Amino acid sequence: MMTSLHSFLFIALPYLTMGVFLVGTFYRYKVQSFKVSSLSSQFLENEKLFWGSTAFHVGMMAVLCLHLIAFLFPRTLLAWNSYPIRLILLEVTGFVFALSFLAGLILLFVRRIYVPRIRVVTQWTDLLIEVLLLFQITLGCVIAVLYRWGSSWFASDLSPYLWSLVRLNPDLQTIIAMPEIVQAHVVGAFLILLVFPFTRLIHSLVAPLHYLWRPYQQVIWLWDRKRVRDTRKKWSEHLPKNT
Repeated sequence: MMTSLHSFLFIALPYLTMGVFLVGTFYRYKVQSFKVSSLSSQFLENEKLFWGSTAFHVGMMAVLCLHLIAFLFPRTLLAWNSYPIRLILLEVTGFVFALSFLAGLILLFVRRIYVPRIRVVTQWTDLLIEVLLLFQITLGCVIAVLYRWGSSWFASDLSPYLWSLVRLNPDLQTIIAMPEIVQAHVVGAFLILLVFPFTRLIHSLVAPLHYLWRPYQQVIWLWDRKRVRDTRKKWSEHLPKNT
């Protein structure tokens, strides 16, 4: 039975989230472009960062890609899962990457709390996004254990709900029939997107892909003022965008 709470969580919240996400991301990129960065703390502490960051990023990218595949190509995923061995392979692989995501995130969170140098440069948004991610990935792992074959019911039940939001014709029948823990997982995803533009995670949207095709860096060994300061000569084909 649909209630006003369901309407807020699964209709109002998603559209509020997307509006804040788009406006907030545009504002950060245009007005606070120098802050669109991961704000690396590698010089302050490197060992825990390496292990935590590696597990975190590998796990996060894999889990995100699997969710996007279930959302964008639900029929293809269901066809893949029609063979039990492929379904089991996908579920086990996704769960392993989810554990990597969780382990890396825990290590990064502990590092941020207990390493004095890192704690000094920590902002409240850093703690907020890490707590939300911990909540989200923990729920995801619990759901994977309690409600198996999540890739299939995501593609068959949650994907239609998400596409109904895209079509501006929300259909809540499938989402409100889900267990409450699954509903909490969906709400958690919306909350992460809601605060995303105001956290350091926004750097994932401005990866320096132009490095792949820019010319090699010019190294000048002899300081020739006339050659170096020749305004008619470009230093590179691509100017920095965050200036």
